[in-house]
Amino acid sequence: MTKPPRPSPRHVAVWDIGKTNAKIAVVDVHSMSEIGVRTRPNRVLTGGPYPHYDIEGLWAFLLDGLSELQAEHGIDAISITTHGASLVLLDGTGALACPMLDYEHGGPDALAAQYDAIRPDFPVTGSPRLPMGLNAGAQLHWLLETQPGLRERLAQVVTYPQYWSGRLTGRFGCEYTSLGCHTDLWQPRGRSFSPLVAALGLEGKMAPLAHAGDVAGTLLPEVAARTGIAPDTPVLSGIHDSNASLLPHLKALPQPFAVVSTGTWVISMAVGGAQVPLDPARDLLINVNALGGPTPSARFMGGREYEMLKPETGPHSERDVRAVLQRQAMLLPSVETSSGPFPGRHGDWSEALSPGEKSAALAFYLGLMTAECLSLIGAEGPVVVEGPFARNALLLDMLAAATGRDVVCSASATGTSIGAALLAAGEAAASAVQAHEVTLDRGALDRYAAAWRVAVRGDPSEGSFPRRANG
Repeated sequence: MTKPPRPSPRHVAVWDIGKTNAKIAVVDVHSMSEIGVRTRPNRVLTGGPYPHYDIEGLWAFLLDGLSELQAEHGIDAISITTHGASLVLLDGTGALACPMLDYEHGGPDALAAQYDAIRPDFPVTGSPRLPMGLNAGAQLHWLLETQPGLRERLAQVVTYPQYWSGRLTGRFGCEYTSLGCHTDLWQPRGRSFSPLVAALGLEGKMAPLAHAGDVAGTLLPEVAARTGIAPDTPVLSGIHDSNASLLPHLKALPQPFAVVSTGTWVISMAVGGAQVPLDPARDLLINVNALGGPTPSARFMGGREYEMLKPETGPHSERDVRAVLQRQAMLLPSVETSSGPFPGRHGDWSEALSPGEKSAALAFYLGLMTAECLSLIGAEGPVVVEGPFARNALLLDMLAAATGRDVVCSASATGTSIGAALLAAGEAAASAVQAHEVTLDRGALDRYAAAWRVAVRGDPSEGSFPRRANG
């Protein structure tokens, strides 16, 4: 007797690992909303050979969360989304061949000259040269050169989302959106591995290629028994988190448009925009979207900058906002100097500010930095803002003024979980957005943006904020 096909999933559990926090969310794909969530910090362990992620702690949290959410809501499918710049090295048994390196560890910088001699150029990979382990290829090089016996133990290299789908199903892989996230290992336009794989001696050791929406498999029996989820529940291969934010709009919106995915990193992605030369020195790159297409992108650590500088005394007042606009008091780039459109530049407040004024100026700074990123990648059309910054009205006001284009906000608190859930939802489109209405004086915002440009580069007629018609 033929077993009837599984119905289309309604409740998709999403395992969502950001650089700062990890969470499990159950997404109802009919309403495209999160109906159950569990969170924990994504801790970095400092013991052992180098700083590394707490993989076993995350695994225990995942199993507990799946068990609880299955009992509360029922789970029909599981999808994965994680931060980029991360690979997992496995031995022949599927165990870790070495701890998973934190990409903010400075170890790879010690071998930078050796690595630079073998890495492909930017036109080949669309990947800028980044510090620390932000180029995953630099992580691989450093680990292979410094960890005794690793080359002999190493059986396969796995992209991070596919490590988790593999741990759930027993089938590991490498996937295009994670390979395309400034790893140096991929050729976005050629859609193939870069020459770096051979230079590192890893031919035959990269896990099999998979698309984000491929079904990696069904749950291992021990996972099904531990969580109470049906053993035939499909597990999607998984997707890089910024591309998860892009996916709902990639399916639903007419081009051109841009998506700004916000969290620890603020990632701006242009779809169907102007063809402009990309300057890798300004942290520009070519991501690979879930449909396999190259996507010009720019980034800076806006979420971390916000956490570093936000006043502890509470939000700004209307008086604070007026004072900042009238005096054109501002924060200049950069706060995190190792990345972003102004790398290596040390910024500061333009003058002494009260805590409330700093809060307002910080929001304007983040909006202006985002606009800078959008311009550098040739973004056109409406700007969709995803994640925490979609709730920051001052930032959105400045972003709309600085770009001269419509700004719309995702209705979801986190686009990553919704996008990852969409991998299991077939052709369902989910681009629920709401237009942002600018409430501050537009002339004051325009003058502030012009003054910021002058302070940053000295010439208000140059660079980065071309005005385009709305829409």
